[in-house]
Amino acid sequence: MSQETQKTWGGRFSEAPSQIAQEFNASWSFDKRLALVDIQGSLAHAAMLAQQGILTLEEEAQIRQGLLAVQQEILQGSFQWREELEDVHMNIEARLIELVGPVGGKLHTARSRNDQVATDLRLWVRGELTSLLDELKALRKVLVQEAEKHLEPPLVLPGYTHLQRAMPVLLSHWFLAYYEMISRDAGRLQDALHRLNESPLGAAALAGTGFPIDRHATAQALGFTRPMRNSMDAVASRDFVLEVLAALAIGQITLSRLAEEIVLYTTFEFGFAELPDAFSTGSSIMPQKKNADHAELIRGKAGRVLGSFVTLATLTKGLPLTYNKDLQEDKEPLFDAVDTYRASVKLLAAMLPGLTWKPEPMRKAAESGFSLATELADYLAERGLPFREAHHAVGRLVRYCAEHGKELRDLSLSELQGFHPLFGEDALPLTRLETAIHRRRSHGGTAPEAVREALRQARLEVEGSNGMGEALERDEHN
Repeated sequence: MSQETQKTWGGRFSEAPSQIAQEFNASWSFDKRLALVDIQGSLAHAAMLAQQGILTLEEEAQIRQGLLAVQQEILQGSFQWREELEDVHMNIEARLIELVGPVGGKLHTARSRNDQVATDLRLWVRGELTSLLDELKALRKVLVQEAEKHLEPPLVLPGYTHLQRAMPVLLSHWFLAYYEMISRDAGRLQDALHRLNESPLGAAALAGTGFPIDRHATAQALGFTRPMRNSMDAVASRDFVLEVLAALAIGQITLSRLAEEIVLYTTFEFGFAELPDAFSTGSSIMPQKKNADHAELIRGKAGRVLGSFVTLATLTKGLPLTYNKDLQEDKEPLFDAVDTYRASVKLLAAMLPGLTWKPEPMRKAAESGFSLATELADYLAERGLPFREAHHAVGRLVRYCAEHGKELRDLSLSELQGFHPLFGEDALPLTRLETAIHRRRSHGGTAPEAVREALRQARLEVEGSNGMGEALERDEHN
């Protein structure tokens, strides 16, 4: 500890650490993001100490006034951060003592930096997740709006398996697929938010305290559902951060998949959509280029967020109870993952409405490549032919078309019947998108009426109070 640190915190040390050790140990440069929640926790702690008679009302008022003054300095950007004070907690307390005198040192009665930082981190994450859920709700609304926009008239897109044309789907159905995925991502964050909302404050260093504190009072004052039940667990555990990082990693992977399809669909090779100029970049030497750099960055940042999860998992896997200095390293990956995910969500919410979809190239692609072959196989199965035999018959038919340079829509009835006599005149419309797309009307299918019902449910969900109520209720009934 530095001499300044000793003045503030006391201790057994007779000399200051070397400059290099002090710099290596300091965390204020990144954990200062916790400053406002640190003050929030301190205000609740001071109020409880006064309520329990551990502080006088006058002392609590002085500490409160000093903390609010520090808070104002931080908000105004005039607070002087000092490296020799190591972290956000010591910086704030040292400034408090400067403002109100020795009474400021009484604030740390019945708590430790161990429960203090655990409390701060839960408060910070809680606020960030609440904000992220709002951002996700905005993105989910955009997906619903885009699905509605392209349903009348319905735009058709080729659906893919193995990145090969498989079956036609509505573009609206494609948007709603990502709506469902991102809704589950929001649900994971909601679950994490529910589980982390317990208070470590009052656990002190690891064993609790002999002072007559009221942990339920501070938990209630800070909006936690309850105090954590075990003091060792309260200061040692970072599984709540791991859960959040896991949810963020999964969420960023979802965004990466959406970004990948934007990259593909806006290429010259696919030609299904065009990027807005505001979300494109050019080439330094090729004037014809219009690159999907922003979507590519979202895709690339999935590795970054996943790396944050791996960092903390590696950090915590071998830690003995309780607090270890290793846990100082939990914050930077968390902060970075939250920032990265939020930026990606906001970018997609702004970018998606600006995409210009091209109906004719999409339609031609959806109708070509024998994507309606399954309709003909289903037709034969509906007339009593075992599906496996129907599959083989239509497979031979597709091979015939490929060898003769034909699409399914070019076939005559006699050609169809040459592969199986069960084909009738009513099979011919199945080689047209207008007919085929309407047949996929099972629940969750791509037929317009099925998509309209899915849109109705999605609209109810995103118009709810937090955008999650209807989705969670639906999950409970399924």
